[in-house]
Amino acid sequence: MTGHQELFFADEGEAARLAAFLGRQLRWDRTAAARLRADGEVVAVFTRPARFDVLAVRSARLREPVGLDVTVSAGELLEAVDEAAGSVAVPAAVTGPPWAGLLPPRGGWRPLAEVGDEVVRSAAVSVVAEFKERTERLAPGDRTRAALDALADELWSRTLPGTPLPLRAVHAAHALGFLPPGAPARVVSGGSWLRLRTGMGSIAVRRAAPPGLSVTPL
Repeated sequence: MTGHQELFFADEGEAARLAAFLGRQLRWDRTAAARLRADGEVVAVFTRPARFDVLAVRSARLREPVGLDVTVSAGELLEAVDEAAGSVAVPAAVTGPPWAGLLPPRGGWRPLAEVGDEVVRSAAVSVVAEFKERTERLAPGDRTRAALDALADELWSRTLPGTPLPLRAVHAAHALGFLPPGAPARVVSGGSWLRLRTGMGSIAVRRAAPPGLSVTPL
């Protein structure tokens, strides 16, 4: 019964971590949607952070097996998190945005590289700094949305050293709190998708990004 079903997390603190993830997501888009998918004792929450052109995925173990596949309001999902009880009530379903119908594959992922967390964070911080520095060099009249988007696309299309992963995925992982200190990040591939996996979540990106999407860094 979507809208009344309650999910109980197996791990202490997972409800708080989900709330933190959703809060970061909603910073960019207060009308964001989230797709919940569970088939057993693990639930995966998918969102699309605005401007990053990636999908964010956070998975959590549940106390009991659940069958669920629904798209909901991310804001309503955040409001339904009960940190004290370690649970979340599933809000009523909404009409899903186009991205919700095209998710990464569940299996078939193959490892490409393992990268230290300091390398990943350094890559994210340095490219943001370069974006700001190059933006400041532009004359005020040249700082148009088109110019900034073009610069962002140039920078975020670069890849994480030693991998084919575009830096837009690295920045999204950093912004969403998916790069915990001391934990390595793994880059994997599956079909037309690449994925950056850490202990806090993962960022998935299609190898060929659709044209016409803004990816201006925040």
